[in-house]
Amino acid sequence: MTASFPESSQAEGAAPDRRPGGVVHDWPVEPLPALEFDPLLHRLLREEPIARVRMRFGEGDAWLVTRYEDVKTVASDPTLSRALTVDRPVTSMTPHVVAPAGGIGRTDAPDHTRLRRLVAQTFGRKRVAALRPRAQELADRMTERMARQGPPADLTECLTGPLPAQLIGDLLGVPTRDIDLLQSWRAVILSSDHTQTESEAVKREIAGYFRTLADRRLTDPGDDLFSALVAAHAQEELSRAELVSLAVMLVLNGMDAVRNQVSNMVYALLTHPAQLERLRAEPELLPGAVEELLRYIPHRNGVGLPRIATADLTVADTTIRDGDVVYVSYLAANRDSSVFTDPDRLDLGRDEAPNLSFGHGAHYCVGALLTRMEAEVMLSTLLDRFPRLRLAVEPKDMRWRRGSINRGPETLPVAW
Repeated sequence: MTASFPESSQAEGAAPDRRPGGVVHDWPVEPLPALEFDPLLHRLLREEPIARVRMRFGEGDAWLVTRYEDVKTVASDPTLSRALTVDRPVTSMTPHVVAPAGGIGRTDAPDHTRLRRLVAQTFGRKRVAALRPRAQELADRMTERMARQGPPADLTECLTGPLPAQLIGDLLGVPTRDIDLLQSWRAVILSSDHTQTESEAVKREIAGYFRTLADRRLTDPGDDLFSALVAAHAQEELSRAELVSLAVMLVLNGMDAVRNQVSNMVYALLTHPAQLERLRAEPELLPGAVEELLRYIPHRNGVGLPRIATADLTVADTTIRDGDVVYVSYLAANRDSSVFTDPDRLDLGRDEAPNLSFGHGAHYCVGALLTRMEAEVMLSTLLDRFPRLRLAVEPKDMRWRRGSINRGPETLPVAW
């Protein structure tokens, strides 16, 4: 069931609709240019930090929480359930639910705790540090190829796309020849433009791929995370469906999110020359610069996965009732002026509260350390290898992804 919307520009703010119990804001979540911040999120953060919204798909409306401390409160509250969203057609920005039912993103404790424990060690500090030389090897090889071919080059094809895809492929033991196939499935599943039927067909294909790979790894295991998960499945520590859903979500996040996050970081640096020069002059700022870029860049459209309240709760001065749907906006929380000084300004020397780009609470992104490491490796390699790196087109001529959950450039033409 799809909600209808008044003809109005999102840039002017979504038009509110009067409903019993308050105002419901229609939110079409339209594509935004470059790294422009969603104007509705900006307005609600300032004027109505706990608001009700209705998006293009699904039924009813939902609470949207935007302030930093309130977002942390909701994200860490065990009375708010992800599992109860399964088979409930809540209001949503996409015609299909990206995260599979029973997967790590749509479970609660104790199942969520069990699944997270199975993958957490792979993405822990020691394992990520051990992966860094491989990431550096890939970055060196890819930038060397760029240098040989000469400018201009599309950075999404030369580095920011293939490096994370290859690294997550290595982690899961996916043959290199299959990476492009996984990329084609990723493009459909993470789209808001494809129909539910199209998305479900692709989900069946990618699930079938990992079921076949699981059968192979059962008799011929490798030194990779997927083989370890297959072994855990054989010991009945997780179901077949959970095994497949974990693999699918790791692939989608590892390939798509990192590609766009790092592409956006490069674009932000190249369009903020003073900040770029500061980073060149003070390379020791890089880890903190990555954190600031994660805070500043709106890396996705709309919101992530919803939660369902299983009891009445009060957030700030608002009562959320048992059964209500609740979304949080980590993007808005990262622009909260009560936490971040001049939050709409990129400042690579910023030293304030931690950003919430990877979430908070039990569902904090398991791949956060890996993403940070990949970003540091790619940015440092680019800055070292190409000291005169610049956009090869005017910013106004850049083409940005549309109809996708994650935001980022279609291509990132650079010269040096």
